Amino acid sequence: MKTSKNSSAAVFNFLRKTMVIALAVVFVLFAFLTDWRLIYAQNLSNLMLQNGYVLVMACGMLLCILTGGNIDLSVGSVICLVGGLAAVLISDFSMNAILAIVICLFVGLLVGVWQGYWIGYVRIPPFITTLGGMFIFRGIGRLVLDNQTVAVQDSTFLNIFTAYIKVPGLDDGETVLSALVVGVVAAVYVILNTVKNRRERAKMGYRQNSVAADYLKAGLIAALILIYCYMLSQYRGISVMLVWVLAVCLIYNFITAKTAFGRYFYAVGGNEKATQLSGINTNKIYFIAYANMGLLAGLCGLLNVARVGSVNGQTGTSFEMDAIGACFIGGASAYGGSGTIGGVVIGALLLGVINMGMSIMGIGDSWQYVVKGGVLLLAVIFDVVTSRKSGKG
Repeated sequence: MKTSKNSSAAVFNFLRKTMVIALAVVFVLFAFLTDWRLIYAQNLSNLMLQNGYVLVMACGMLLCILTGGNIDLSVGSVICLVGGLAAVLISDFSMNAILAIVICLFVGLLVGVWQGYWIGYVRIPPFITTLGGMFIFRGIGRLVLDNQTVAVQDSTFLNIFTAYIKVPGLDDGETVLSALVVGVVAAVYVILNTVKNRRERAKMGYRQNSVAADYLKAGLIAALILIYCYMLSQYRGISVMLVWVLAVCLIYNFITAKTAFGRYFYAVGGNEKATQLSGINTNKIYFIAYANMGLLAGLCGLLNVARVGSVNGQTGTSFEMDAIGACFIGGASAYGGSGTIGGVVIGALLLGVINMGMSIMGIGDSWQYVVKGGVLLLAVIFDVVTSRKSGKG
C-alpha cells in the first residue's frame, strides 16, 4: 500500500514538473516565433487578464474533478446568464453596481445549489445534470438579454473589476512603482517562506530536499515574480482583476492543501465507499463542489462582462472547455482524487500562452482549437497510461 502511494506521488510530481517545463518551452518558443512581441509589457499584462476567467473557473472545476473525474458543462451558460443579468440590471434598470454584483453572485450560487442538489442528494449523474443545465441556463440568459447585445458602461462596476491600481505620489511617473514594490515584497516572502518551511520540517524530523534544490527553486520563483512585476510597472501596473484572480487561487490553494475539509474532495475521488465508512457525508461533498462551481461561474460572468464591456447570447460559449482543459493539462487525474491549484494555474497559463502566441502570429481560431485539443488529449493520455501502471485505472 505504501509503495502504491509513493508511486502515485512520484507520478504526479513528475507530471507537475513536466508541465512546468512544457510551459517554459512553449513560452520561449512563441516568444521567438512572434519576434519577442509575446514578452512586451502590454502582452504579459493582457495574458493574465484574458485568462483570468479560466483560472477562476478552473479552481471550482478542480473540486468537481477531484470527486471522481466529474465535470460541470454548464459554467459557460451560467457566465452568459449572470453576465447578461448584470448588464441588464445596470444598463437597463440603472441599478446600483454593488447591489447588482451581490444579486448576480447570489444567482450564480443559486444555480450551483440547484445542480448540487440533483447531483449530491438525488444522485443524477453530473454529466447529465450539467448538460441539461448548459441548455437551460443558456436559454434563460438569452431571454434575459432579449437576444440582444447589452453594453455596460457604469464606471463603478468597471473599476471594481478592470481598473489598475495607482498609489498617489508613488505612481505619478511613467513607471508604476507600486508594481515593483509588490514584486519585491512577494519575492522576499517566497524566500522567507522557504526558510520557514525548512526549519519546521527539520524540527519535525521530516525528510526534505537539499538546501541547494529548495533555495534554487525559491530563487527562480522570486526572480520570475520580480521580472513579471517589472514588466507590469512598464505598462499600467497591477490590475484589480489580477488581484481578484490571485485571491481566488490563494484561497482555494489553502482550502485544498491546508484544510481537512479540502482533503475530503480527494478522499471522495480516491475511494468514495471508504470515505463514507469513515463518517464523511459524501453527498454533502458533491453538493458543495457544484454549489461552489456555480458561485465561481457567477464571478466569472462579472469578470468577463467587465473586461469585454458587453454581453450577448454567445458569451461564455466553450468557456467550460478551457477550465476543464486547464485542470487536466495541469495534472488533475481523469479518475479524480489528485490535482492541485498550482497545477491548474500552470495548465491555464499554458493554454493562455498558446492562444496569445498564435493570435499574435495571425493564426486563425480553427488551428487554435486543433492545438489546444491536441495538448488536452496528450495530457489525458499521459494520465490514463500512468494511472494504469500505478494500478489505479
